[in-house]
Amino acid sequence: MKYVSTRGQAPELDFEEALLTGLARDGGLYVPASWPRLSQDEIAGFAGKSYVDVAQAVMTPFVEGAISAEELKAMLAEAYASFGHRAVTPLKQMGDNDWLLELFHGPTLAFKDVAMQILARLFDHALKGKGRRLTIVGATSGDTGSAAIEAFRGRDAIDIFILHPKGRVSEVQRRQMTTVLDDNVHNIAVDGSFDDCQALVKAMFNDMTFRDEVGLAGVNSINWGRVMAQIVYYFTSAVALGGPARPVSYSVPTGNFGDIFAGYVAREMGLPIDKLIVATNVNDILARALNSGRYDVGTVTPTISPSMDIQVSSNFERLLFDVCDRDGPGVERMMQQLQQSGGFGIPEGALTKARTCFAADRADEAETNAMIRRANETTGELVDPHTAVGLAVAERHRGDASIPMVTLATAHPAKFPAAVEAASGLTPALPPRMADLFEREERLDECANDLKAIEDFIRARSRVAAA
Repeated sequence: MKYVSTRGQAPELDFEEALLTGLARDGGLYVPASWPRLSQDEIAGFAGKSYVDVAQAVMTPFVEGAISAEELKAMLAEAYASFGHRAVTPLKQMGDNDWLLELFHGPTLAFKDVAMQILARLFDHALKGKGRRLTIVGATSGDTGSAAIEAFRGRDAIDIFILHPKGRVSEVQRRQMTTVLDDNVHNIAVDGSFDDCQALVKAMFNDMTFRDEVGLAGVNSINWGRVMAQIVYYFTSAVALGGPARPVSYSVPTGNFGDIFAGYVAREMGLPIDKLIVATNVNDILARALNSGRYDVGTVTPTISPSMDIQVSSNFERLLFDVCDRDGPGVERMMQQLQQSGGFGIPEGALTKARTCFAADRADEAETNAMIRRANETTGELVDPHTAVGLAVAERHRGDASIPMVTLATAHPAKFPAAVEAASGLTPALPPRMADLFEREERLDECANDLKAIEDFIRARSRVAAA
């Protein structure tokens, strides 16, 4: 499998180079040169199989030529052995034909673990074969950082630096990052928003001198490996609900568009998905874009669902590339308009294609709080604010009752205890393995929202730069 940039100017890479490169050198994101297809018989054959077996079948076309079937299966088995549920991503019924897909049974209680645990092992495999060392830099609105740090902590060939917006992640999210004291882990609290952190990371990737000096790599959802791993649970959940004999719809709490783009890829691979519903909070750039045809950046409003407090959704570029018939120069023009004027119009044909697959809506703070409370009262389930956004939007877009509606439960409610308690009157407890989280020593560094200052900080601590 070969990988191409969404902006059409960077060299075509194989899987391992695309994995280690992250952001393409032309500023674009890597995607497979073509989407692999699975037959309906192959998909039906997933019924009754373990998560690891399905993951191997779904991911093999993307890694072909780089990783053997035996090596991939061993990595997958190791990655998911630490999850707290044997199904890895179990389904829970919430109504007559309404379901939660629980993605929070990994070590840091968020959906990012599903991808990050296998991503770390893919990185190790690639680096070992090439005798290389890397510096990982990422931005987080809360969950990506803790999942990445947990996955990459203590790894000999990798230093990891995670930027988070100071004061804009929950205390549980922050402590999950800052209480990891391994020498290769560095937490940076930036005076700004998540979009500021993400812009700094993109600027570092576009600073070719710095990028080469520290061996820069990324684990945000700009990295194709992240999206690839998330495709799997669309297949496992759909088959468990009767697919491919019947379609399934998904409501996905959405910030950076990676999780829902994985659903789009599953659909392109042959999974009969009826609708992918983009569920946003009041930072609703994606809902506005898909409903109006204009992608216009606004101001980030802090909410109780902070992982969605985003105005620039990186992975939307991957969708644009595909629905624009893979017109790299056209995507680059749109991205230039975004940088220069803060917005662009989506071509009519591309918008029509996107709307055949996607619907989009938002839930405000009052609706989110009401859904946390009502979900508990009617089902006994406590849900986190991001999942509540997904449930609220799913309820408004409930179509044919015979089609299962699956809402992705992206985080354990104990990651957002204050918000959940305020809405429901109940305090969600951390699992026993995390009971001492608030007693652990913290370590982090605060930095200004300044590219040079942060590059200097990383340069001084990266073992690649020191070599």
